[in-house]
Amino acid sequence: MKTYNLAILGGSGAVGYEMLKLLIDRNFPIKNLYLFASKKSAGKKITYKDKIYIIKELHNSSFKDIDIVLGAIDAKIMKSYLPAIMQDGAILIDNSSAFRMEKGIPLVIPEINPQDIYTHKGIISNPNCATIIALTALYPLHQHAHIKRMIVSTYQAVSGAGEKGINELKEQIQGSFAHQVFPYPIAFNLIPQIGDFEQNDYTSEEMKMQNEGRKILHQNDLSISCTCVRVPVYRSHSLSIYVEFEKEIDVSTAKNLLADAKGVILLDDNTQYPMPLYSSEKDDVYVGRIRQDLKNKNHALHLWCCGDQLRKGAALNAVQIAEEIIKNMQ
Repeated sequence: MKTYNLAILGGSGAVGYEMLKLLIDRNFPIKNLYLFASKKSAGKKITYKDKIYIIKELHNSSFKDIDIVLGAIDAKIMKSYLPAIMQDGAILIDNSSAFRMEKGIPLVIPEINPQDIYTHKGIISNPNCATIIALTALYPLHQHAHIKRMIVSTYQAVSGAGEKGINELKEQIQGSFAHQVFPYPIAFNLIPQIGDFEQNDYTSEEMKMQNEGRKILHQNDLSISCTCVRVPVYRSHSLSIYVEFEKEIDVSTAKNLLADAKGVILLDDNTQYPMPLYSSEKDDVYVGRIRQDLKNKNHALHLWCCGDQLRKGAALNAVQIAEEIIKNMQ
């Protein structure tokens, strides 16, 4: 079997660590694996399954002989290293927002549009975590009845802001209400703002759902209104979704479609339902609380879903893309 040289950028962070675990657990054919981060993190040791990985400082010269780069660093920093990655001929799978909406760069959820991977010219983008979770849950229904409109409320865990978000919540629970990561204290609180506000009064995080959804589904008229809320949960995002379809669909049909869907766990019997408690550190998106809309009964559903934003919402999606890429590199 052919093996590959891989680099993880942001190897000391929460998403980078999940990428490391998934590559090992899924038996990705690795020849050499390199973990890079900032000068501050260089020398740090990461242990997984009794093997020690040492973080190296990231430089423009870091990409020589690398086949695939998994990016888990800030968008601005990612853009600064792109010329070096391209020059050395590596394929970049990037988890940041740097290239998602650029024309000609595929934005991919492997369960939905794997064919777009093969249009790449050296870069493939991972969608936003909430977009991945929502569309993974909805795509089986979209294939059957074609989504027309969505109203989404997201309840996003603090780890979506990285390790610093987790640490801030821990410190506040212990009594310190100083805050730097979030605009207000997050412990025992909800913050209805993720990202900066735009001219239309939606935040940048809220606009990602519509803009990215249109690109992934190749549906420019898709209408999505989103409200994103930060919640005092360590891990796993939750979403409440109202979705309208062009064709008729009922709850029974929706449940049957989701029960057979790849990457989805149906949990809907009114005694159990999706919660971060269940979906954290899991690969699948959990879907439940499926109801017919009381007014638009034949063409609209309400549902609730949860997914681990560090795994399927970030690291797993990137590793799945890498797995698809090497099918054509054998």
